[in-house]
Amino acid sequence: MTAAHDAARALFTDLTGREPDGLWSAPGRVNLIGEHTDYNDGFVLPFAIPQRTVAAVALRDDHRGRVLVGSTFASEPVEVALDELDRLFPTAAGAHPAVPEWAAYPLGVAWALRQAAEDASGFAGLDIAIASDVPVGAGLSSSAAIEGATASALDELWGTGLDGTALARIGRRAENEAVGAPTGIMDQMASMLGEPDTAIFLDCRSLETELVPLGVAEAGLAILVIDTRVKHAHSTGGYRERRASCELGASIMGVPALRDVTVADLPRAQDLMDDVTFRRVRHIVTENQRVLDTVQVLREHGVRAVGDLLVASHASMRDDFEISTRELDTAVDTALAAGALGARMTGGGFGGAAIALIEQDAVDAVSQAVTTAFAAAGFDAPLLFTVTPSAGPRRDA
Repeated sequence: MTAAHDAARALFTDLTGREPDGLWSAPGRVNLIGEHTDYNDGFVLPFAIPQRTVAAVALRDDHRGRVLVGSTFASEPVEVALDELDRLFPTAAGAHPAVPEWAAYPLGVAWALRQAAEDASGFAGLDIAIASDVPVGAGLSSSAAIEGATASALDELWGTGLDGTALARIGRRAENEAVGAPTGIMDQMASMLGEPDTAIFLDCRSLETELVPLGVAEAGLAILVIDTRVKHAHSTGGYRERRASCELGASIMGVPALRDVTVADLPRAQDLMDDVTFRRVRHIVTENQRVLDTVQVLREHGVRAVGDLLVASHASMRDDFEISTRELDTAVDTALAAGALGARMTGGGFGGAAIALIEQDAVDAVSQAVTTAFAAAGFDAPLLFTVTPSAGPRRDA
């Protein structure tokens, strides 16, 4: 058990005066490559990380139709009637949810799970307490970890019997329609389907997955996360604007999604589009190809050979999609100068974290170089830690 498990259990007892029925947890994720391709029906290659969100949950035997949710990140719990969730959600596009945003994640899962059930009339009320050691706002999908832990608990306690992919869909619906964040399904699938020492090669159109061995430790390497501590929020404008540009580009090209545009189509796209729309499209099209290339390189040559693809991905996000920041660029450039095989920002951008693929014995040196560079630039000190590909959701107690 971790400190997050202890915190979730303690909060549950403080809120309810009793013990939870169980503790469920789900991981955050790092996206090795494939950024903003998920909502374009494209390809992604994430993996689950050791940092997890824990939900302490119990069915209620009083006030049968109510749900109480608390979090160590919030000073006050939120309590609503289960039947009221249908009034609270879905959240209008671009609007703030009708409850505090942190509460919209677990409550949105409860709402989406009830919506998906053939008969939710027998679903009892719930008490939920949440704690996490996934850094919030770092691009490591703390939101999907909340959704995964909550969905796993409710699936068991309500007896819905859904598989990991179905629960990932529940999480995405909660994020899209309860929180109002226009994200794709990559984060939820990575959190729900993670396995040790593997990345998840996901086709976001078909939701077909393939586990791709990474062998990071076996190759003598480590993956360093550099959390810039510049917070971001997917429900705000920059992410939404990028998605709108992608939808416009697909419409101009006459295809259902940018998944259907190839690198060979880019000259025609450039003739048809304004410069900004074209550069947004070019990022998605080339990033999809980079995911496919990375999977092939991993299979044929191993993880040591993917560094250049990570670097090219970051350049595309910086220049074409324009979602990087000075802090992220400093993290990537400094890690590469200090000997990283590859580095890139990870997550939705506008802040958050970068990852660097480095030699195991260079973790301290690269970390120190990045810390020194941030201080010299006048940035807040970054949070640095290594991650290993890890397991998906589970019941821990």
